Amino acid sequence: MSPFELALPGRVHFGRGRLREIGEIARELGKRALVVTGGSKRHAAQSLESLAAAGLRSEVFAVTGEPTTTAVERGVDAARGPGVDVVIGIGGGSAIDAAKAIAALVTNPGALLDYLEVIGLGKPLERAPLPFIAVPTTAGTGAEATRNAVLASVAHRVKVSLRSPLMLPRVAIVDPELTDGLPPEITASTGLDALTQLIEALVSSRANPLTESLCRDGIARVAEALPLAFDRASADPRLPGPIDPRHGSARDAMALASLWSGIALANAGLGAVHGLAGPLGGMFDAAHGAICAALLPEVMQTNIQALRRRAPADRALDRYTEIARLLTGSGDATAERGVEAIRRLCAGLGVAPLGRVGVTLDQVPALVAGARRASSMKTNPIALTDEELAGVLERSI
Repeated sequence: MSPFELALPGRVHFGRGRLREIGEIARELGKRALVVTGGSKRHAAQSLESLAAAGLRSEVFAVTGEPTTTAVERGVDAARGPGVDVVIGIGGGSAIDAAKAIAALVTNPGALLDYLEVIGLGKPLERAPLPFIAVPTTAGTGAEATRNAVLASVAHRVKVSLRSPLMLPRVAIVDPELTDGLPPEITASTGLDALTQLIEALVSSRANPLTESLCRDGIARVAEALPLAFDRASADPRLPGPIDPRHGSARDAMALASLWSGIALANAGLGAVHGLAGPLGGMFDAAHGAICAALLPEVMQTNIQALRRRAPADRALDRYTEIARLLTGSGDATAERGVEAIRRLCAGLGVAPLGRVGVTLDQVPALVAGARRASSMKTNPIALTDEELAGVLERSI
């Protein structure tokens, strides 16, 4: 067995209604909070009330859309001015990643670019971030369990990471109630992001026994729960009749699978889907999960073919067979059936090809070059050639 290490959030509070505890939790960590929200702020009011009841003063900083380097720099100024000593990110992956980066940069000298990968100097953080609490309101990114923040640089037209073992949240509050009522398109894109992370972490060259078991459990949960959650989100709420209790359970399952995906990617890494998603996300205005979903079946197919040709004894081939059996429920499914199951799932959830967001064939070489610089490529189960990566993009358009 290969040696491995584990990086986990300090504490995880999972379950319906756990958001009510945020004031008491935050009071253990500081006296003045910066609450970083997404554009909707739909759950921020409850958090602010709980914080106030626990005696904390709060500042609110909103991040609309994908977190950018500019937004994070503004957030750092907002935290430093009033003497914030704890940061809370409540929202989707964008809000949580922005909050995570703000907490890190408040305590570390220099500029953001000093610490960013790919476009910056990539220096390690020198000092521990401010205590950070992550509260996801979607089920997909797993950002509540990761030690990096994905940020978009508009100037460089790319998404890159601020990364450090010090950036793991001190506390993650995962309350599935916060995902009830998500619209179908967000249910689909975030859920497929979680599934992509689980699949890539399971076949990663850095997978370990814990991440493998979490990925297996998560993939099985998503295969059953995501279509249910999506169908309920897509139904007209005015229709008569009782709500199927399975729909609430599906939201719970997706919240847990998302948490597992964050732990898995933080410890095992990802692969070519996320390697390609970095430059794509920087160049085009599309949801990260939708980009990943468009790429996932093509990357799976390409990896399987490359492994069969160049590394037929690699354990990743067995993992792809496991994935197929988890997705289909069939004990004799082949790796290729797993690819087809993903194609059917994406079609049922309305995933659009990359061409619909503006990607064209003439952009493929630049996207491949950008993917080569992404850290996620290092843990893809097999090194793919430029031609193979270009083929993935071409078939995804």
